[in-house]
Amino acid sequence: MQKLKIKIVVSSMLLSTLALAGGELYNPAPPQKTRLISNGAEKVEINYDESKADIYKKLDILDKIGGGGKVISAKQWLYEERPKVIKFLEDEYFGKMPPRPEKLEFKLVESSDDALGGIAKRRQYKIISTDKNGSHTFNVLLYYPKYASAENPVPAFIYPNYGGNHTTTAEKEVLLPEDGVWMRNNKACKISDNKAHEYQRGTHIIRHPNREIVARGYAVATFCYNELYPDKENVLCHEDSVFKIFDKSAVDENPRSIPAWAWGDCRTLDLLETLPFIDREKIGVVGHSRIGKTAMLAGAYDRRFALVVSNSSCAGGAAMNRRNYGENMKFAATKFTCWYQPEMKKYGEDIESMPIDSQHFLAAIAPRLVYVLSGTKDYWADPKGEFMSLAEAAKIYALFGAKKTPTLDDLRVMKPYIGEGFGYVLYDGPHQIDLYNWNCIMDFTDSHGWTSKKRSE
Repeated sequence: MQKLKIKIVVSSMLLSTLALAGGELYNPAPPQKTRLISNGAEKVEINYDESKADIYKKLDILDKIGGGGKVISAKQWLYEERPKVIKFLEDEYFGKMPPRPEKLEFKLVESSDDALGGIAKRRQYKIISTDKNGSHTFNVLLYYPKYASAENPVPAFIYPNYGGNHTTTAEKEVLLPEDGVWMRNNKACKISDNKAHEYQRGTHIIRHPNREIVARGYAVATFCYNELYPDKENVLCHEDSVFKIFDKSAVDENPRSIPAWAWGDCRTLDLLETLPFIDREKIGVVGHSRIGKTAMLAGAYDRRFALVVSNSSCAGGAAMNRRNYGENMKFAATKFTCWYQPEMKKYGEDIESMPIDSQHFLAAIAPRLVYVLSGTKDYWADPKGEFMSLAEAAKIYALFGAKKTPTLDDLRVMKPYIGEGFGYVLYDGPHQIDLYNWNCIMDFTDSHGWTSKKRSE
């Protein structure tokens, strides 16, 4: 049975450092108050006027979903309300996760004991999944500290990438995606023809500061999400995805991409659990933007993840849907049809009819660790809405023993909020993830004892 209490180990030195960082209250100043953006079917009004944002009735997470009283205990949340959240995510939001394959193989294809300038070991694996209709392969790149061992295992992050493993590092030995994989065009990664090329190597290091992550005592694993399901946004591609290996009776009729990407997170977790130098009790899943939604879904569906990190995951992710600010579900469910179940379109037209909101999505992770990051200039993602979701989800963490929950007075620029099992940071910048974000993530996990074991560097 899952433990109903959360054990918090917070470094007083770390918290003192964070307190000194300070930060002003968030006061968004977008360049315009409204925009009309086409979702492919119509032009949708996107509001950036805070005075017009809170026009919908908010959901109290302590109200039972569908009515019938209040949630008054952690046990009640875990065994009565949380299953309702998961069912809604499966039936109407994103869809079901593909099943675990009948056969799963982890093939080590390349290794180095002297990577990232001499501080890390590198391992590259092919994860080969076989089921009734064939096999599927995707590549995982793993870096970890040299001193990691069975006697001194290290915590790990799983963080998928957008442009291929080769874009996350300059190391020439790192493999390109599998032959024939369709790549989403990405200016930062120099992808312009939907293909992977050598000249793209190292183009996305800013989002993957692997050396700094390893230097702080963590392992980090990455894979390209397009190897699981091509991200064509509004075109269903399940016949070209991992779904094709499964019998149709085992998956949704028209399965969507986000569960497939989350499935990749879970199979990478399977791999890490076989490695003796990885602390299997301290494996987290991290995601930025659409991959932030994916991380939340993987963590909600698979309770083996000890940590879930959402970085600017926007509407459908951490941002409260019952806020009329930035991206809204009316836009998202019609524009990104390969992400959402068709039912989400009706909620986009009538958001108050949706029985859950993003706070329920985040609280489905409780009592495991959850961390949300937003950018001051990422108006599309609605930083205040992401914070409000986390603050509401914190009420569930209080049922597990958390003594303090955040208020809007804690929504301060570059002053991370670290609670008991949950946290939030508002970084100063646009839609991004970089070393500052990663250091905040690691400060959060360190405050919960993730690198408390003695290192032997």
